[in-house]
Order: sequence, then C-alpha cells, then structure tokens
Amino acid sequence: MITGELRNDIDKIWNYFWSGGVTNPVTVIEQLTYLMFLQELDNRQNAQDQLAALFGEGYEKKVFFEEDQESLRWSNLKEMTPEARFEKMRDEVFPFMREELSQGKSKENVSIFARYMQNASFMIPSAKLLDQVVLALSSVNYKDSDTKGDLYEYLLSKLSSAGKNGQFRTPRHIIRLMVDMMQPNVQDTICDPSAGTAGFLVEAADYVRKNHQEALVKSENQAHFRSKMFSALEFDPTMVRVGAMNLFVHGIEQPLLRDINALSPRNADLEESCSLILANPPFKGTVDKDDLDEELTKVVNTKKSELLFLAQILRLLKNGGRAAVIIPDGVLFGSSKAHKEIRKQLVEKQELQAVISMPSGVFKPYAGVSTAILIFTKTNAGGTDKVWFYDMQADGFSLDDKRQFLGKEGQTQSHEENNLPDILQRWAKLEQEENRSRTDQSFMVPLSELQENDYDLSINRYKEIQYEAVAYDPPQEIIQKIQQDLQSSLKELSDLQQLLD
Repeated sequence: MITGELRNDIDKIWNYFWSGGVTNPVTVIEQLTYLMFLQELDNRQNAQDQLAALFGEGYEKKVFFEEDQESLRWSNLKEMTPEARFEKMRDEVFPFMREELSQGKSKENVSIFARYMQNASFMIPSAKLLDQVVLALSSVNYKDSDTKGDLYEYLLSKLSSAGKNGQFRTPRHIIRLMVDMMQPNVQDTICDPSAGTAGFLVEAADYVRKNHQEALVKSENQAHFRSKMFSALEFDPTMVRVGAMNLFVHGIEQPLLRDINALSPRNADLEESCSLILANPPFKGTVDKDDLDEELTKVVNTKKSELLFLAQILRLLKNGGRAAVIIPDGVLFGSSKAHKEIRKQLVEKQELQAVISMPSGVFKPYAGVSTAILIFTKTNAGGTDKVWFYDMQADGFSLDDKRQFLGKEGQTQSHEENNLPDILQRWAKLEQEENRSRTDQSFMVPLSELQENDYDLSINRYKEIQYEAVAYDPPQEIIQKIQQDLQSSLKELSDLQQLLD
C-alpha cells in the first residue's frame, strides 16, 4: 500500500510536468518511466560494485555502464548543473538507452524493458523541468520492490484522466477479482493478448507469490516464474514500454513481450501456448484486413475486433486452458451471424462457466459502455452444462465520472456498496447456486435454455423481475377524496374573489 507521503511526492512530480507544459498523461508516465529505469540501473551498478569490493577479483561483476559512460549514471547526473544535465540527457543518455540497451550491446541486459527503448524520445522541454523532476525523484524513498510496484501502480492510475488513452487501464479491483476467480498456479503459462500496462500479469504474479510460496521455493518453478510464465502482446509502442516497466518493477524481468498486433498472422507460433488468459481486449473497432490473420476469420467471419479477440484467445489457449475476458455487452446479445457464431462456439464447443454483467460506470470517466466478464475453458469438445450468471450492481466505487470510493476507508463495505466479495463467495460454492431463484442476483441457466434463445448471454434474457403489488384505496374512496379536494379549492378561490371585490 502506497503511503500518503509517497503519493504526495508523485503528485508533486506530476504537477511539475503539467506546469512545465507536458500535459499528456501518457507522455508524463513515459518520461518518468525512462528516468526511473535509469535510476534503477544506477542502483544495480552500485550493488554490483559493492559485491565486487566485498568478494574481490574472483567476483564476476555485471557491468551496465562502461568506464567512459560513468557520466550517464543517475548518481552523477543529479549532481550536474541543470543546463549541463539537460544537454547530457538529450545528447548522450537517451542515445545510450536507444542504441546500447535496446540492441543488447551492454554487457548485461537488465530486463525485457531495455529491449523496447529503440524509439525512446526525450520529451522534457526545459532544463528547469528536468531539474525539478530529477531532484524530486532522487528524494523519493522507494528502494524495496513492493514499494516500487505500488508507486508505479499509483502512477498508472493517473491514466484514468487520459481521455481516450484511459482505454489501456482496467480498474485494479476488477483485475484482482478476475485473478482471484481464476486462481493461477506455478504451472500456469499466463497470457494477456491486449496487455496495455500489463496490470493482469502483475496481479497474477502477486497472486502466485502470495498463494504458492512453498511451491516457488523449487528451482524449476522459480525459473518458470522468471522466464516462461508470463507473456503479453501489445501493438502500441508506448504501452509496450510502460507495460514492460510495470512488470520490471514488480520483479518480472524476462516475460515474453511482443510489440505486435495480437490479431496479426505473426503470432501463429503462440497457438495453444497458454494455460490461462486474462484480458480486456479493445471494446470497439474494426481490423484492417491486411494485418489480420485469415485463420481467425475461419473461426468467426468478421472484422469486429471484440469478436476476433475471442477467436484468438481460443486459439492461444491450450486444450484445458481457461480464460477470464472482459467484453462489451453487445457480444452477449448481438444479432449478427458473427455474434451468434462466437457465442455458439463458446457454449457448444467449449465449456462456458460464467457470465458476470458489470454496471456501465465501471470504466468511467473514459468509457460508459456496459461490459461483462466471460469465464470459460477450452475443450474443443463441449462441456457446457449450466452457466452461472451474476448481476454486478456495485463495485465499491461511485458509478459516475468521479468514481469515488464508497463507504469509509479502512471499514468493510456493505453489499450495496460492493458486490465483489459476494461474487467470490458464490463462485467458490457454485453447488449452492443450483437452486437460486431467477429473481436473485445470481443463478444458473441450463444449456438447453441457452440453445432455445440463440445463445443469448445477456442476464436480462433470463432474469425474472419481481414486482411488488401496490395496494390502492377502493375507487369510491379515491373519488370522494378528489371531490373533497375540489370543494376545498373552490372555497379558497371564492374567498380570494371576495377579498378582491
């Protein structure tokens, strides 16, 4: 949990950028990401220098900066004058990151993040702003890995003010809900084909660390965790760098991270490579035919990205692999042939387990679309018997543009304020859901009923609304009351007329 002091430090740095003319939140985060990485690189070099001094000549020291690159280290940069530092950063530091780190020319490639620095651009416009940011960052105390992760998550939370760029960030509590429902383990290979800031992978890693501590002690599991467990696809170069840094500060240094369109034919080698997929694909849009894998259109013949992503997720999953995916409501009830076909595929050929409808305010302030979470397992042989539906009505925050926390900090929220704990409790005991009424917040729908309704997966198709009977007075009494009211009004008008006369 980030402290109030750290939050204030980041807010201060954020305000420096805005006052200095850098007002795009994505640009601010990207520039801070570069500086934080440079700072971490220097910290690691210091640690290597200390180990070399301790163990002597027999210790093989990792070198991130050669002797002629000492001036590029954070500890030296922060001691320069503002003007000298600005020139050094522009003319030497960023070329070093682009040409040395991204191409693997340094003796030790620090992390996957370093590989995505080819297009790193220095966009801090003045020596004054750079000076403010460098001095402020140098004073921030975030040396332990947990604090680094929390700090970067807080930084990413500011993307919610980024307008259209906010599409890259799924609310953290929704991510946590999905991860908790899927319960990743040390054997999983976890993928997000529309990774954005890599929030799903970070949360999945945290879950594995907390719930499988003993298993992670084994060297083979630790090796798998560090190098093969996590993979991500993301087409936006800026988000690739931000996502890589988010993974880096959370201790995931060598994930498989590709900066390409997930729907591209260049991903064919990833087919059936994932045992768990957690994703929030783009809600709307069509895909350029030239950059679309034709194999996907054989599953669902459409250009709609939300449907194609579901087809791609099915292809990426191993047999027996499972997925939790956020989709727009239109996927649940769309009447086009493609909509019906992908729903039929999930119900008839795979095992669809749950549909959790979310209120439209979950993605505000930058998107008001209603969404749902689909949970399914790839079988290629069917298996859907009954599907669990849940009508989420509250997620712990107000559903307007402000998205304020409901209730009091530090106190347990009521069910009316937050349905997420109830979702987890009911999901863990699905056998108790069998006999729930259709008027309840959750219930089961059998396969036969889904088939009868063209595989419609919207909860309103199956939910029963119970109307409370309203007791009215007998008609004669109502008429008498109206007459009395009229007589009273006429008398008042008569009295007023007399006063005027």
